[in-house]
Amino acid sequence: MNRIIKTISNDYTVEFDNKEKRVCKARGVFRNKNITPLAGDYVLVNSDNIIEEVLDRKNSLDRPPVANIDIAIVVTSIVNPDFSSKLLDKLLTVIVFNKIEPVICFTKLDLSDLDIKSCKEYYEKLGYKVVTNDEIDKIKEIIKGKTVILTGQSGAGKSTLLNRLDPSLDLKTDEISKALNRGKHTTRCVEFFEACDSYVADTPGFSKLDFNNMTKEDIKNSFVEFNNYDCKYSDCMHIKEDGCVVKEAVNNNEIIKSRYENYVSFINEKENER
Repeated sequence: MNRIIKTISNDYTVEFDNKEKRVCKARGVFRNKNITPLAGDYVLVNSDNIIEEVLDRKNSLDRPPVANIDIAIVVTSIVNPDFSSKLLDKLLTVIVFNKIEPVICFTKLDLSDLDIKSCKEYYEKLGYKVVTNDEIDKIKEIIKGKTVILTGQSGAGKSTLLNRLDPSLDLKTDEISKALNRGKHTTRCVEFFEACDSYVADTPGFSKLDFNNMTKEDIKNSFVEFNNYDCKYSDCMHIKEDGCVVKEAVNNNEIIKSRYENYVSFINEKENER
């Protein structure tokens, strides 16, 4: 089936069933219908290399702009840029909502004394797959036969990880900005590569991530540990309600405080949207 494997502006590189690749344009009518072809889309293309139709998607993301993803590897650096549980939880929230399997991959452990053992164990307890970037064989086994994206901050090590998975790709990497504590954008577009019996996409880093198309309830439901507690209010948001068992679980350290604080922050962010 024809699939878009690269997008740059209004040019779409489509890979056909016979592995031929062609740069195609999209029909002008797509703009009127508010349809934007994405990397990962399955499409119908005519003899003039015009994309006539974007087939139904099983999922899609705005950041990065991709479609039909099986697994999202959340590349999370421990240092340079510094570890951010808030960004990690935000990515997990968006990925889970869009019915994509998340895999957490910690990078740059050799550059920091930060002990992530308890953090790693907590996310594993929630049912997430957690790896480090030196567990290449384990990552290859997880992604085999899947359509995969690598997502995370600029400079977190996405391109470096993809190069380790398949050295023949030789993707450009760069140092992070010490002044800004974030990476320079070495990946300018979304592009899928065949690697490890999979289709894997490196994606541009970002500085802002929104809860587009999500409600406060969607955010709550994406915090999977909350489902283990039966609050007396069926619509409990676990923030201001008296006798909330989720808040009790936070006080009893059954739910880590940082993750709960991130949840409250996300709900406040959603409430303040205009």
